[in-house]
Amino acid sequence: MPVLQSYIAGQWFGNTEAKALLSAINGTTVAHTHAENINFAEAVEYARNTGVKNMLALDFQQRAAILKELATYIQEHKHELYAISHHTGCTKADSWIDIDGGFGTLFTYASTGRKELPSGNVAHEGPVTQLGKDNHFNGTHILVPRRGVSVHINAFNFPIWGMLEKFAPAFLAGMPCIFKPATATSYLAEAAVRVINDSGLLPKGALQLIIGGAGDLLDHLEEQDFVTFTGSASTALKLKSHPNIMAKSIPFNAEADSLNSAIMAPDISPEDEEFEIFAKEVVKEMTAKAGQKCTAIRRVLVPAEHMDALADSIKGRLAKIVVGDPHEEGVRMGALSSRDQLRDVNHAIEQLLETSECVFGRDGSVKPVGQGVENGAFITPHLLISRNPLNDGGAHDIEAFGPVATLMPYSGIDEALAIAAKGKGSLVTTLTTKDPAIAAEMIPVLAAQHGRLQILDAQASKESTGHGSPLPMLKHGGPGRAGGGEELGGIRAVHHYLQRTAIQGSPTMVAAVTGEYVRGAKVIENDVHPFRRHFDDLQVGESLLTHRRTVTEADIVNFGCLSGDHFYMHFDDIAAKETQFGQRIAHGYFVLSAAAGLFVYPGEGPVLANYGLDTLRFITPVLVGDTIRARLTCKRKIDQGRTSPDGHPQGVVMWDVAVTNQNDELVASYDILTLVAKRQ
Repeated sequence: MPVLQSYIAGQWFGNTEAKALLSAINGTTVAHTHAENINFAEAVEYARNTGVKNMLALDFQQRAAILKELATYIQEHKHELYAISHHTGCTKADSWIDIDGGFGTLFTYASTGRKELPSGNVAHEGPVTQLGKDNHFNGTHILVPRRGVSVHINAFNFPIWGMLEKFAPAFLAGMPCIFKPATATSYLAEAAVRVINDSGLLPKGALQLIIGGAGDLLDHLEEQDFVTFTGSASTALKLKSHPNIMAKSIPFNAEADSLNSAIMAPDISPEDEEFEIFAKEVVKEMTAKAGQKCTAIRRVLVPAEHMDALADSIKGRLAKIVVGDPHEEGVRMGALSSRDQLRDVNHAIEQLLETSECVFGRDGSVKPVGQGVENGAFITPHLLISRNPLNDGGAHDIEAFGPVATLMPYSGIDEALAIAAKGKGSLVTTLTTKDPAIAAEMIPVLAAQHGRLQILDAQASKESTGHGSPLPMLKHGGPGRAGGGEELGGIRAVHHYLQRTAIQGSPTMVAAVTGEYVRGAKVIENDVHPFRRHFDDLQVGESLLTHRRTVTEADIVNFGCLSGDHFYMHFDDIAAKETQFGQRIAHGYFVLSAAAGLFVYPGEGPVLANYGLDTLRFITPVLVGDTIRARLTCKRKIDQGRTSPDGHPQGVVMWDVAVTNQNDELVASYDILTLVAKRQ
């Protein structure tokens, strides 16, 4: 059997057999950890020097492009990972969550980075705030790489997704990563890192892997570093209180297991479609990954009068679940990740039975399907009932990290909310209801103690990704027992790894730092219209001040007839005089259109298309007889590596537009986005 190796300081390390890691399916040895001790000081130093240097030689956009290539490479080699994932006890559907979910998250963050992060390594988090009366002193926020190391300590249940969902935002943020997977399934994490390493896409020092214990790793971290942990609440507390973590205020993000709920609202009865949708969701979350998900449903809250009917429905579905070797036809639930995990789950079930009764799963030993499965880590799904859920303890405190859920009857919405709150903070809860008023009443209360809430009805069920599926664009994490941390959530996850800093200075200085034009900063004016300049040649701050146009009565009438907008403020003298403006005003969209007519260069040129408009505000009304002009300024350039359908390279340019009247008052303000061709 192979000896797993750590990947430290750019080298695979370890050759001597240590602990045997067994297949969850048949108990055979899959691999061994290595016996050699890791020099964690060397690993951290390599990440801090080589890793940071090489990461910051790239910018946000370049790192996003690498993520996309890496996702594609892993996708092309996923069959290698599926073959190994089987030993962790996973069915094909379970492996899909871990493997395809992993590289799918890379794809998502590649797209997020390309769309939401600039070229360079300074992200401007606006808006700019004017701090002085005459706009000589401004303030804003920037986000910059920490120039430190990110350490990720992961759980056993998602060796690939758990790694990549942390790697993607950290890599975008320019932080090299050191991963310490849970030992039980580290053979799959090691295989994934080998695939990543074989791609040759990552800069040196971007990724290191620890097989076995973390030793004194945390002792070597410094203030610029970052630590994340996924696992039990007790281990999270132990790591978070590490003396070096506390002494140096090193950011620590914990995502802990939690006692997640599913609540059937009082408006649902057995005759409703939502009743069976709810039962199906509970069974799916009990059996997917054999219940080994931090988001799995542990507590099932149901109106007391429908508890027996729901129990019968769930039991009927569970009775059809075939447990065994996922390679066998018809198997729908695999094994727990290890025999140790099986022992822990059985122990937790015994504890739960002190306050609950078992209505499914205790009628005999599990009989898994397949060859050699008697040495596997199989367990039958268990459904319990807690008759007194308002009492503390029991299923409100004890988690069996396997296919185990506890039914809890309630009477009335207030009681349901009180029972849910006894989980002391959860990652996710599903509320099944067909009444919008109930959702509006319960969700704000539940939100205070949950990281994510799914409202499930017949319509949502047609496309729902499920109670237990964290999505890259939505936050994952929760308060209290759930760890108090946040992961994913789109660009928010990248921001977690960046340092947010407030800056103050003149508009010109703020613009120089942010790489974006700021109103009041010095502009660059020349004889060439900005729309005639290629992306390569255009500079941030290049500006055009247009000629003037006087707005006439005919302009307002013609625009109203063309657009069909005959709003009274533009056409009814009497009504307009009674408003705060005292007279008719021009259409805001006429001002927008007139400004475009002032600054657009009509001839053929490198500006290819206008594909967006942001931050539009109409500030001062434009009256008949007012004279307007516009200033068009290159605000930001983003090199996303775009090409036209015919393969011509192009970039994205954001332009600041300020429309003023004859008194130099701002009447309209907005940004426009254009595609601009490159020379090459």
